[in-house]
Amino acid sequence: MTPSDVSTALSQQGYLPDEGIATSVFLAMTLQRPLLLEGEAGVGKTELAKALAAMTGGELIRLQCYEGIDVSQAVYDWDYSRQLLHLRATEATGESTSMTSTDLEAELYGERFMVKRALLRAIAPTEGPPPVLLIDEVDRADDEFEAYLLEVLSDFQITIPEVGVFRAEKPPLVVLTSNRTRDVHDALKRRCLYHWVEHPDFEREVEIVKLRVPGVDDGLARQVAAAVEALRGLNLYKPPGVAETIDWAAALGRLGATKLDDTLVANTLGTVLKYREDHQRVDQHGVAAVVKQAFEKGLLHG
Repeated sequence: MTPSDVSTALSQQGYLPDEGIATSVFLAMTLQRPLLLEGEAGVGKTELAKALAAMTGGELIRLQCYEGIDVSQAVYDWDYSRQLLHLRATEATGESTSMTSTDLEAELYGERFMVKRALLRAIAPTEGPPPVLLIDEVDRADDEFEAYLLEVLSDFQITIPEVGVFRAEKPPLVVLTSNRTRDVHDALKRRCLYHWVEHPDFEREVEIVKLRVPGVDDGLARQVAAAVEALRGLNLYKPPGVAETIDWAAALGRLGATKLDDTLVANTLGTVLKYREDHQRVDQHGVAAVVKQAFEKGLLHG
């Protein structure tokens, strides 16, 4: 397999990578290293992990990070209701009378009563291709959780005091994403390959829109991509990503539009801009100016 093969395989799954992304994925797969993707929201980081799972045939295991996430939500927990039922059953049958407290405790805190969360599932033995572990928005997690990830990403193993050490027979393909709401620590970055995901260039964004919104008019796809590119140049609070470009094109197609005009853009801007301040910025710049830029670039590259 080469980076070109990776690019072709991802394209077949509906994801159009640039050369840098294809090379990073190739290296992550061949070197068995986690891949950390950073970039603005909506540039396709999460979609890449989904496409990788479809490409390799491995299960996509997604861990959505948030402030306060801990081991019980990310790694494992105990099924307390089943433990209680088992304890009552042993008492009812008299089985507990022949067991020491140590034996009973060992039985209750065995793998049988363990609820495996995303990280533990990702390193569990599996038939077929290894899973794709997506650790999404790791920048939203706390420092303590980042520190916990180091063992998992270094050796693909997890230590559980009551049971022992779990090691991956086939390491998962790990993709971490970050919107850079805060800096990820150096210790975590050193364990990963790194790639900054940019907004796609104009032509690639047009191709993405045409791929993800079947039946969209070619001219409309170009105008929408050009309009979004113009919006990104307005120093917005939250510049639109590829996801918003796709949503906008789909919304315009549903309205039966074949080209942009001032009224249409003003009425549908909520599909691409999600903050009031950004709408005000566009109003100050002028919707007509955005439409004009869209037409000019669409015609120039048409």
